[in-house]
Amino acid sequence: MRIKFFYQLLISQISILILAFMILSLSFSQFVENYIFQNKVEELEDYGEQILTDLTVRFEGTEEFLSEYSQILDTRHIQYLLFNYEGKIVYPKLKSAPLIQLTEKEWTAISAGKKVSVKHDIKRFGQEVSLVALPLMQGDKLAGGILLLAPITGTMQMISQLNRFLFYTIAISLTAALFISFIFSKSIVKRIKDIRNATSMISAGNYDVHVPDINQDEIGQLATDFNNMAAKLKRSSEEIERLENRRRKFIADVSHEMRTPLTTISGLAEGIKNQLIPEEGIDKAMGLIDREAKRLIRLVNENLDYEKIRSNQLKLNKEEVNLHEAFEVVKEQLMLQAKQKNNEITISCDEGLKVFADYDRLTQILINIVKNSNQFTENGHIALTGRKEDHEIVIDIEDTGIGIDPEEIESIWDRFYKADLSRTGTAFGEFGIGLSIVKQLVQLHKGKIEVSSQKGEGTEFTIRFPEKEE
Repeated sequence: MRIKFFYQLLISQISILILAFMILSLSFSQFVENYIFQNKVEELEDYGEQILTDLTVRFEGTEEFLSEYSQILDTRHIQYLLFNYEGKIVYPKLKSAPLIQLTEKEWTAISAGKKVSVKHDIKRFGQEVSLVALPLMQGDKLAGGILLLAPITGTMQMISQLNRFLFYTIAISLTAALFISFIFSKSIVKRIKDIRNATSMISAGNYDVHVPDINQDEIGQLATDFNNMAAKLKRSSEEIERLENRRRKFIADVSHEMRTPLTTISGLAEGIKNQLIPEEGIDKAMGLIDREAKRLIRLVNENLDYEKIRSNQLKLNKEEVNLHEAFEVVKEQLMLQAKQKNNEITISCDEGLKVFADYDRLTQILINIVKNSNQFTENGHIALTGRKEDHEIVIDIEDTGIGIDPEEIESIWDRFYKADLSRTGTAFGEFGIGLSIVKQLVQLHKGKIEVSSQKGEGTEFTIRFPEKEE
């Protein structure tokens, strides 16, 4: 059988309160009863010792003396009996001399000179009493003693009344506690229901939830943690959606990138196979096939590099690289492409300047940036500059090309950015995947890359590599 948490919480709280009240009431009642009876016994002992002392001083005492004590004790509702060494009552004078009503154990204690006290006796003397028996010793022998009795009927009535008041107090307190526990339990259950409802919303895919977390307790902390979790899930969901969109776009872009060279290769191969291309055009066709095949290889290699970087599988072999020599290699490799667009590549760098980097990856970074600069520049100038600045090696690659719109600068690091623009007839094509790899490689070197550009005036890439630590 399922029991709601609200009832479990309420029952547990009420059970604890009832148990606490029962223990408290029993302990308090027992304490009061023992306290009253103990005071009564001590009072009887004081009177008994006083009477025995006076009897000893007065040498056996007199009827007048004993009567005076009787009158005094009567006002306190106390009776006393004097008995001799045989246990017979000698005062007050009775027709017969009955034995004092003491048990064998009590008489043994009296005979040994010990006092006997009973806080609550209901078996003897016809009523509930407290009694004290004190011995009168002559040397080590019992000469007699005194027995004092105090009825406790009134005391029991007072204790009973006190218990009634205590019961009423407990009943009122328990009612108030029940009401407070009900409100408190209701509040806790409501807060738990809020978290449960929010959990249901998240399981349904709605991450835009917030649970009130103003209370500084465990549930409040749970609500805070829940809100943080919901926020992270929302960000993760948005990131997954963004990545999914990028994946779709990437597939479309890759398909577009591969379709053109594959179509060219397929068409030329079909033409050669079916002898549709004249003999003098075969060399040109084979050149186109070779160029488009290399383009496909480059595209595949760039994607492989990108995925290696993203999955932390790419390892760098850092060493001190002569930056001027690296510039010369890049210039030599891209000189032909630059001449085709009537561009000039210049180098400005100290011949002894060295950068701590992976040579192959540094060359890849420089070639990708210079190729992009050449792609967007005609009849212009591309400058490669290197310098040392505040424990950093700074590389500047500046061109005089068409520039980039300010709102597009941050997007150039995305794979295949501007692929759509290339389809709409731009004269310069797309950035491709190269710059995305460039940024990842710079970050692997613990460096930074920045770009600044003015539309129609050119673009400048600034790369900062940390100086080698000694």
